[in-house]
Amino acid sequence: MILVTGATGIMGRPLVDLLAVGGAKVRAVTRAPESAGLPAGVEMVEGDPRRPGTLASALEGVTHLFLHPRAVGLAAAELLALAKERGVRRVVALSAINVEDPFEEQPSRINGDRNKEVEDAAIASGLEWVSLRSSAFAVNTLLAWGGQIRAGDVVRGPYATFSEAPIHEQDLAAVGVRALLDDDLVGRKLDLTGPQSLTHAELIAIVGEVLGRPLRFQEIPTEAVRHAMIGQGLAEPFVVALLARYARGDGQPARVTGEVESILGRPARTWADWVTDHADAFQS
Repeated sequence: MILVTGATGIMGRPLVDLLAVGGAKVRAVTRAPESAGLPAGVEMVEGDPRRPGTLASALEGVTHLFLHPRAVGLAAAELLALAKERGVRRVVALSAINVEDPFEEQPSRINGDRNKEVEDAAIASGLEWVSLRSSAFAVNTLLAWGGQIRAGDVVRGPYATFSEAPIHEQDLAAVGVRALLDDDLVGRKLDLTGPQSLTHAELIAIVGEVLGRPLRFQEIPTEAVRHAMIGQGLAEPFVVALLARYARGDGQPARVTGEVESILGRPARTWADWVTDHADAFQS
């Protein structure tokens, strides 16, 4: 039995789907089982990974655990100790490719991700462990640019020459399945990226090519971006940290690894592939 935390999120849902399709026994943790909408055959349990005691019964019979850093927060070590007592043998922890950077240079921490703490807890747990150090999720661009693309052909934002190597959530989930079910990845920190380093301007141009529209990226001053993002409800510390990250990396290629292809035995999905798979989300 595999217990998945963060089961309804960007990574958790496709992970659960792939495990279920492959015939694995899956128990999914959610705070709202009635609205989770997970595949038939997946056992749903209500619980809060930040309060490990709520998962004590859910850990019975579990041998493998997927640990999401935002779902578990600072309770990872406590949850893993409980998991070990219950007979869990392996933990696969979602992390980030920038996990070794200073905390103030990791914008996702402001949104609750505790990548470093969760990865460290997995390594120290005494269980078999794998860390999935992911690059930026491609799907995050829907939040950043989706509304603008649906409204017109110009996407306005900061740092046109800042680069990412966005990873398709299906590739990340597929590697997660391998990490949970196979033995050859145990004890490894996997740096997982998409196959291309692309600037903001290039990313938008490719969206336009896929959609058949003349999209272009227009760079605007960072102060205007800061005010706009805060006005949209984003926390000011997150906005400041994100813009600082863009400033540090502006004009430099994003890191690209071949880990996804090496692990899955096929090329990683490209940015164009991801846009094709999500084209309806960009349509008005």
